[in-house]
Amino acid sequence: MSVTWEGDDPPVRLPIGPGGYALALIRALPLALLVFGCLIILLLVRLVERPLFGVSRPVTPYITQFVCRNAFRLMGMGFSTEGALMREQGAVVANHSSWLDIFALNARKRIYFVSKAEVAGWPGIGWLARATGTVFIERDRAQARQQAQLFRERLEAGHKLLFFPEGTSTDGQRVLPFKTTLFAAFFADPLRDHSRIQPVSVIYHAPPGQDPRFYGWWGDMGFGEHLIQTLATRRQGRVELIYHAPLRVADYPNRKALAAACETAVRDGHTARQAATAVPQKPG
Repeated sequence: MSVTWEGDDPPVRLPIGPGGYALALIRALPLALLVFGCLIILLLVRLVERPLFGVSRPVTPYITQFVCRNAFRLMGMGFSTEGALMREQGAVVANHSSWLDIFALNARKRIYFVSKAEVAGWPGIGWLARATGTVFIERDRAQARQQAQLFRERLEAGHKLLFFPEGTSTDGQRVLPFKTTLFAAFFADPLRDHSRIQPVSVIYHAPPGQDPRFYGWWGDMGFGEHLIQTLATRRQGRVELIYHAPLRVADYPNRKALAAACETAVRDGHTARQAATAVPQKPG
């Protein structure tokens, strides 16, 4: 089980006035219609898709991708990506800053998240996760063999898996050390010789005038409060994804070396892009 990252004191939020709450409501209603309306469609399609294709999902991931792409439009957030998508069998790993990561990473690529088992029981989020094919696992090295078998079944079905090696979300201004547990499964036969891992840097740029950590979600922050703050902001910021070159698992001697290489790629991309887009401070 991951430990929540605490970090520094949370950012001071600008007060939400009546106009802000009205804007949040205006955005929330079509967003809820998009998410839950398409969820119903997804479940209906899955009733046909599952008997015909089993674990394979040739149709429903496109519904998830449609929802996530349009969620940013409804929220007023900018969204951009660069880098080529991995075509080979394997997984994607990224830094983790917010619940918004789920929308961002699904918007560009049809992927299936790997999540801790307890998420399956969470109201709302758990239902959405199960419906979209999330892989639920125990983050325990003792279960590496079972995880490898589960990953193999999903990869052979053509799925691209995605997990957050930091194990927790942050303020979006840093990349925490990568935990190596889930990388171990890819060194089992025959995954080792046929799998690649693609690192992705997720970078958030705060709305004008807001704390740089605005989109980060960590510590004991409530989801509802964070959602309202995001929706109530008139001029939104943006999120960008950088897809780095995939790493061939067989090129690394063990999970620690592979995790370190992925961490370096993600951190370097994150740091470089933040530095390139930082707003210069005026001299006092």
